[in-house]
Amino acid sequence: MAINLTKGQTINLEKSQYDLSSVTVGLGWDVRKAGGGSGFLGGLFGSGDNSADYDLDAVAFLLDEKGRVRRLGEKLVGGDVIFFNNLIHSSKNIWLTGDNRTGAGDGDDEQIVVKLDALAPQYDKILFLVVIYEGLKNGQHFGMIDNAYIRAVDARGKEMARFSLSGDANFAQKRSVVFAEIYRRDGGWKFRALGDPHATDSFVEILKGYT
Repeated sequence: MAINLTKGQTINLEKSQYDLSSVTVGLGWDVRKAGGGSGFLGGLFGSGDNSADYDLDAVAFLLDEKGRVRRLGEKLVGGDVIFFNNLIHSSKNIWLTGDNRTGAGDGDDEQIVVKLDALAPQYDKILFLVVIYEGLKNGQHFGMIDNAYIRAVDARGKEMARFSLSGDANFAQKRSVVFAEIYRRDGGWKFRALGDPHATDSFVEILKGYT
């Protein structure tokens, strides 16, 4: 049974229990219907353009032992940041499956797949973010999002951990969330729920803190 995490909680991804040859980090969300008074933050925090599609983008930073992104690439293409313009890492050991522009449908809206067992030792941590693309321009923020979550699933389809964002005033007017991290520890891997919100709608602004 998957462990439902709270912010700051950490679990071991035990090789004895899970197949870490391929781990899928799935992210999901639903856009709160216009005029809805319940759900994620319940509509207490102002209005936005509910007619526009909410394009939430999953992003991953591959960090070294010093917590830095070692390779940025040319305009972030070919480097150690996985996003919509750099879907597959040069090692072929981490990739983004695609870009869901609406959050419609059941299940994960975006997925990042990592071959943890094959990841080069120079990568000590993977940071997972979700950003509302052009959220400032469209007046969109995480206060308008329902049922946002991140989960980790092993190669056999076994859900290992899940972290859901509940109604929290800290997410009003925030357009990026650092959801979670997977990091090395004592020869294995750990998964930590973070849930750290940022006002910016540009992951590059957050990246500056890791370069």
